[in-house]
Amino acid sequence: MGEEKKKKKKERAPRQEMTRQDPKKRIMNFNEVALGYSEETAVIEASRCICCPKPKCVDGCPVLVDIPGFIKLVQERKFVEASKMIKETNVLPAICGRVCPQETQCEIVCVLSKIDKPVAIGRLERFVADYEAAAGEIEMPSKPEPKGKKVGVVGSGPAGLTVAGELAKMGYEVTIFEALHKPGGVLVYGIPEFRLPKAIVAREVDFVKKLGVELKTNFVVGRIATVEELFEQGYEAIFLGLGAGLPWFLNLPGINLVGIYSANEFLTRSNLMKAYLFPEYDTPLKVGEKVVVIGGGNVAMDSVRTSIRLGAKETHIIYRRSRKEMPAREEEIENAEAEGVIFDFLVNPVEFLGDNEGRIRAMKLLRMKLGEPDDSGRRRPIPIEGSEFEYECNTAVIAIGQGPNPLALSTMKTLKLNKWGYIEADWETGKTSMKGVFAGGDIVTGEATVIEAMGFGRRASIAIDKYLTTEEW
Repeated sequence: MGEEKKKKKKERAPRQEMTRQDPKKRIMNFNEVALGYSEETAVIEASRCICCPKPKCVDGCPVLVDIPGFIKLVQERKFVEASKMIKETNVLPAICGRVCPQETQCEIVCVLSKIDKPVAIGRLERFVADYEAAAGEIEMPSKPEPKGKKVGVVGSGPAGLTVAGELAKMGYEVTIFEALHKPGGVLVYGIPEFRLPKAIVAREVDFVKKLGVELKTNFVVGRIATVEELFEQGYEAIFLGLGAGLPWFLNLPGINLVGIYSANEFLTRSNLMKAYLFPEYDTPLKVGEKVVVIGGGNVAMDSVRTSIRLGAKETHIIYRRSRKEMPAREEEIENAEAEGVIFDFLVNPVEFLGDNEGRIRAMKLLRMKLGEPDDSGRRRPIPIEGSEFEYECNTAVIAIGQGPNPLALSTMKTLKLNKWGYIEADWETGKTSMKGVFAGGDIVTGEATVIEAMGFGRRASIAIDKYLTTEEW
């Protein structure tokens, strides 16, 4: 028996890699880098799953997808059925399969990881969602009996789309109010085309609309209508999925020089306003020959990789800690390295230097060393006195994080915020200090992942249903 187990272990297929565009070619275009699994590769990868009787991977998923269930269907080549199973709890599978950090959520607790690499859950999720769409076999769930009650959702990012979709499936009349001219929130303005094609986002949004959700774009809550006015219009519950779209800047000399961007503006111009297709789209975005991006997260990786594709000859990441402490996904760091990005660790800007025309020409950097861990669990960067030096550059992008936009929040005087300006909401229900108002996603947690925002939206949908059914707050 022991020999048989050893033999089976040896026969298990290795984790299947995804093909990607060649780095030398992909830096010349904005097409998707990762190309996905073929049918055969997906079946081989799915066959690695041992279908645990008590799957920890489900507990690691913020929206509780039946992971062993859909993978078993992939093993049986029932790809459309697998996608339908995922959609029972996740209305955005093609998006999650591309941008969610499965390596720190469902895959990190995969039992197989104790003896081998974990099952590539995210890649399989992407495969079945794309297969269903390509096959043209997307079926909508049967329409429930109408509840006769209206719910308003502010924001069409991952949290808003999720809560809207889940409530529509329950029979509620749901309207999403989106401030921008296109739905998707951070999915359309923040994540580049080469990582998440906007046609994929449009496809997933279309699925939510087909569930019966009405979507109103160019609708700025707090200006066109306040939350109180939405209640007066007949909405019985409101969900705030406002995101965190207010960029943080460095309070340093020279910050207003021409050629310094927030990552928010830089990526919005490229992604939402299609600057990379200029002059077809009338949104120019010029970068110099040497671009530096300050920060170490996924937004920094998105910014620096975008700058390469916009024509930068030399691109750098400036990060005040070491590579080990970088919060970006390892896959995104590896992609950036393969595309020629230079990483400058343990340095921090203290001043931006301009030329006679008011354009950035250089930065003054200070060398750092690492001390004891801080509240984030990462080692604290400590300045090395007297280590300043000048560092030439033509363009700088600040990617150190974003905060809550106060526009809509300023009109809700009784809404309780925390000291950072985010909404205080119950983690399990999304309930806020205002009766009938729920919130979730980045406007509550600060910058987090797409799937965490979706998890918040799903929990809030259950709580909204309970509130509107019982009328108990």
